Amino acid sequence: MFTFNHNNLNVLDLEKSLAFYKEALGLVETRRKKAGDDSFILVFLGDGTTAHKLELTWLRDRKEPYNLGENEFHLAFIADDFDAAYALHKKMGCICYENKAMGIYFIADPDGYWLEIIPKR
Repeated sequence: MFTFNHNNLNVLDLEKSLAFYKEALGLVETRRKKAGDDSFILVFLGDGTTAHKLELTWLRDRKEPYNLGENEFHLAFIADDFDAAYALHKKMGCICYENKAMGIYFIADPDGYWLEIIPKR
């Protein structure tokens, strides 16, 4: 038997990403691991409700943007108040795709990763 633990995203600017995930999704840091030689930092973010974590990995020597290919993968989040979430994300300018027929939309984080926003059903 297996259970979900976390997903990882590599980021170029850790502080910018932490600020984005806090403002856009209310995720907060739950744990941090720093390499002894300062070559990487891992920061785990949680939603305060579920056990699932988002791990952000920062690599000191990485300078170029990550190649996300066709960006056909994403993480999904349920919004308790979909309309308020939409208004916030519109104000932040991070909505990158909307599917009104399905009642969902996607936001992009500072590194271009797509995050699906789903209404509570």
